[in-house]
Amino acid sequence: MSGQDKPAKIYALHLAVLAALFALNFVLPAYYHGLMARILVLAVFAMGYNVLFGYAGLLSLGHAMFFAAGMYGAGLGVVHFGLGVPLAFVSGLACGAVLSVVIGLLALRTSGVAFMIVTMMFAQVFALSLIYFAAWTGGDQGLVIPQTARMLNFGAVALDLTDPTVRYMTALALCAVALFMTAALVRSRHGRVLVAIRENEERTKMLGYDTFANKLVAVTVSGTISAAAGAAFALLFGYVGANFAGVQYSILPLLWVLLGGAATTLGPLLGTLVMYVVTDTASSFTSAWLLIVGVVLILLVLFFPKGILGTLRARWLGWLP
Repeated sequence: MSGQDKPAKIYALHLAVLAALFALNFVLPAYYHGLMARILVLAVFAMGYNVLFGYAGLLSLGHAMFFAAGMYGAGLGVVHFGLGVPLAFVSGLACGAVLSVVIGLLALRTSGVAFMIVTMMFAQVFALSLIYFAAWTGGDQGLVIPQTARMLNFGAVALDLTDPTVRYMTALALCAVALFMTAALVRSRHGRVLVAIRENEERTKMLGYDTFANKLVAVTVSGTISAAAGAAFALLFGYVGANFAGVQYSILPLLWVLLGGAATTLGPLLGTLVMYVVTDTASSFTSAWLLIVGVVLILLVLFFPKGILGTLRARWLGWLP
C-alpha cells in the first residue's frame, strides 16, 4: 500500500464506521437508542483516556475526575446559574481543561507507578470534595437537570435533548468529532513524539524534545476530551452525581481501551461497545451475569492479548490506525 493510499483508507474506515452508527438510528428499537447514546458518550471518555494511556504510555487512575469535572461544570451551570446548553457544555469543557492542566503540572513530576498513585489520590480528593459540598453538588444523591433546561436552540428551531433521536444524533456527532480529532492528533508530529516517549523517554530527550511539555499537552487534551464526555452525559441524560468521580469510573475507560486495543483510534469505541453489549445481554438472562462477563473478558484477553483491534493490526491488518 502506498503512503498516499494509507491515510485515505484509514479515513474511509472511520467514515464507514460513523455511517453504520448513523444508520443504526433508523433500525434500532427505542430501548437501544438510549443505550447506544450512552455507549457513544462513554466511548468519547475512553478516547480521551487512550490519548494518555495508549499513545503517551501514562497509566492514570484519576480520569474520572476529568469526566466528573465536565459533568459538574455543565450541570451546575444549568442548575445554579441558568446557563443554556451551549454555554453549559463550554463551561464543562473549560473546567476539564483547567483541571487537567493543574493536575498535569503536579502529577507529571512523577512517573510510572507513582504517576498512577498520584492521579488516583487527586481523584479521591476530588470525589470527596463533591460529597463535602453537597449543598451545591447534591453529594451522593446528585442533581437532576430539568427537562425544560435541556433544550438546544438554533434561532426559531429548538431541539429537545430528551428526544431519543436527537440525543442519539448529538452523541454520535460528539463521537465523530472526538474520533477525527484523535485520528488527526496521533498522525501529527505531536502524536509521533508521544509514541516515542512511550517507547523510550530518555532517548526522546536526547533527540532534543521537551518530554514534559509534550506529556502536559497529552494530559490536557486527554482530560478535555474526557470532560467533553462528562458534560455531554450530564446534558443528554439529565443527571450529575459524585459517584461518577469514583475510582471505578477511572478503571472502566482503562478496561474499554485494553479490550478494544490501546493506541488504536477505533479501539476505545469498539471496547466500550463490546463491554456494554456483553453486560446487557448477560444481565438479561441471569443474575450471575458478572461471571459470564468475566469469562468473556478472560477469553478475549487470551485470544486478543493486544485488544481486539490491536491484535488484528499486529497479526493481519497492519494498516489499521
